[in-house]
Parts: sequence; structure tokens; C-alpha cells
Amino acid sequence: MADLRPFRGVRPPKELVRQIVSPPYDVVNTDEARAYVRGNPRNFLRISRPEVDFPPGMDEHSEAVYLQGRKNLELFKAEGWLRQDEEPCFYLYRQHMGSHVQTGVVASVSVMAYDAGLIKRHELTRADKENDRTRHVDTLGGNDEPVFLTYRASSTLNALMEEGTRGIPEYDFTTEDDIRHTFWVVPGGLNVSLGDAFRAVPHLYIADGHHRSAAASRVHQLRSQHQKGGEYDRFLAVVFPHHQMHILDYNRVVKDLGGLTPEELLRRLGERFEVVRGAQKKPNRAHCFGVYMGGGVWYQLTAKPGTIERTPTGMLDVTILQNNVLEPLLGIRDPRKDARIHFVGGIRGVEELERLVDGGSWRVAFSLFPTSLEQFMAIADVGELMPPKSTWFEPKLRSGLVLHLF
Repeated sequence: MADLRPFRGVRPPKELVRQIVSPPYDVVNTDEARAYVRGNPRNFLRISRPEVDFPPGMDEHSEAVYLQGRKNLELFKAEGWLRQDEEPCFYLYRQHMGSHVQTGVVASVSVMAYDAGLIKRHELTRADKENDRTRHVDTLGGNDEPVFLTYRASSTLNALMEEGTRGIPEYDFTTEDDIRHTFWVVPGGLNVSLGDAFRAVPHLYIADGHHRSAAASRVHQLRSQHQKGGEYDRFLAVVFPHHQMHILDYNRVVKDLGGLTPEELLRRLGERFEVVRGAQKKPNRAHCFGVYMGGGVWYQLTAKPGTIERTPTGMLDVTILQNNVLEPLLGIRDPRKDARIHFVGGIRGVEELERLVDGGSWRVAFSLFPTSLEQFMAIADVGELMPPKSTWFEPKLRSGLVLHLF
């Protein structure tokens, strides 16, 4: 059962929303965050990436930085840049990216449902990132950014969400990346109907936000030892129907060739793949890969029989690449920890792969076909875990539209 509940959101007044909202904390680096904040003290990155208020070189994991995030949250509230709604409610959040449209319900979600496995995971978390989000959320006293969840679509929920989006939206704006964001406050009795309808949904799936989910669980454990009352047993999420989800490729670049020359690497690749020079840069089907080592020349790899494990996880292209190239040929045994590998979201295009390799800091790039939504859900259903950086969901949710405070 999906336990979604209304909550008293803390959010910007209509006239300030465009100045306040920001990209998620984990898709910009510190320099990019500073650029967003420069000249705009209302930008939400002052809460989600509070190191921007300190001189360059400040340790973003220092206690002073976490406390600054809380200080900035209080400032935003005191200045009226963020205000809490009088009554609990759901919100509806729609995004347009080109021809793609997705509409989700913004809600508070049960930490205990996550702990019980009713909110299904497909990735492991990194301890350092989990520690960071735990300290950030606990110090802040609430969830400043939502977890991105999905569920198997239902006609009942589709109809209720359609009803909720017929009214005048609270926010409607387009960001610098040409994505349109529309946001409604759910009225009256429709909140009850939505909550009841979600109770018929057996499972939710984490699309993006494994570290935020794990942090919510840890904050619940910490606060339950000393805090009476408050909604620390729930966390902020936006929940989308599965048929509206959009997964892009998640590509890889590696710093060196593991002691091989380019010619030796191509020869070794030929033992496991059909190798074609000058093929298209971006694969158009599963089990094919693009390879780039500079000079404007791309190669296409097609997996040979015997290179694919017949399990849900083994069939993933990220697994095929890891098992047949990254570990045996380039020596990358744990891509979660190895500094020699870097992951590039498909939204940046293959041009970013060429730029990184041609720039000299990275030696080889691999372009992949996107993981399918069916693969993603099937792996979660059987309790398997994907390799790291298997899915890149777009469009990303904007931060600062609404917060859930304890």
C-alpha cells in the first residue's frame, strides 16, 4: 500500500518563484551553484548548497556549512521568500520537455514504508553521500528536495490528476533549459480522493533519490530517540505514473586505457564484440555501444553471444560493459569508488563525451543505449540491484517549489 499524505508545504509566493527555484543540489557543482546565486540572494541553492555563502575552498561538509543552510532557511522564511500553507494538501507538478509531458503528485511519504521495502530500490548508496544528506536534512529540520518516485499507472489516479490540473495553476514558468514547470495546489476533497486511490497502489519505485530516501530513514532513527511529534517519520516525494517516465542513456568516460594502446584495446574488444569503425556515435538498440578515443573516430560494439548473463541485471547494457570491458580490460572493479571512471548523463549528448576525451583528461568514452523502464521495474521487483549510474531520468525536478518541514 502506498501511504501518501497531504502536508503543509513551505513554498515561495507566486511572484518570487522564478527567482527562487534552482536545479537539484546534485546536478550542479559548487562553481555552477555559485554562478546561479551570484546577483540573486533568493536562489534556493543557498539552502540546498549553502557552501555558496562561503569563500571558495570551504569544506562543503563542515558543520558551519550545514548550519548555514538552516540559517538561510530561517532567513527565507523571515523575509517572506518562503511561506507555509495553512492547511495540509497535495500538490500537482507538471513538466514539459519538448514533446514529453509528465505530471506527478507532491506528497509526504512514509519512512516506514521505505524501511519495509514497499518503496523499492534499485541502487546501492554511497556512504559519503548518505552521510551528507543525513546531516543536511537533520540540521535543516526538513526535506528541502523531493525523492523522485514512480508507480504502475492506474486509470483512477489518472482521472483524479486530470481533475486536479483543470484549475488555474499556482505557478507556471519556463526555466533556462526550456523546460516548462506548472504547479497546482490540490483543492478540498480531491486530497482525500487522491490519498484513498494511492492506497490501492501496492508499491512505489525510487527513480532518483536513493541517498535522500536513505537519509530520511536515518534522520527518523536519530530524531525518534529524542523528539516527540513532528513529521520526521515522513519525507518529501514527487510520484509519477510509470508510463510518463523518460529515461536517457548514462554514459562513461575513463581516464586511461589500463596499460593498453588504442590498437590493443580494439583487438581485445574484438574478442567479445563485433567492432565497426566509423559507425554512429549513439547506439540505436540494446547491447550495442559507441567507443571514442579521440581524433573524431567512433567505433560501434555489438555484444557477441556468450557475453550476456541471462538475469534481469545481467541483461543491462551497463552490466555488459562492466563485465566485458571496464573490469577485465580497464581494471575498474568497483565503479562506485574508482576515481578513474566518470559518468555523463545523456542530457549532455555525445558531444560532451568527445569534449572530455579531446580535452586530454579522459582517454576513452563509451556511449550506451538507455535502460528501459521495464528493465528498471523488473529488477526492483525481484530485489536485484542495478550497477551504479544505470538510469538518467529527465526532466529533473526543480528545487525550491515546496519543502516539507518537521
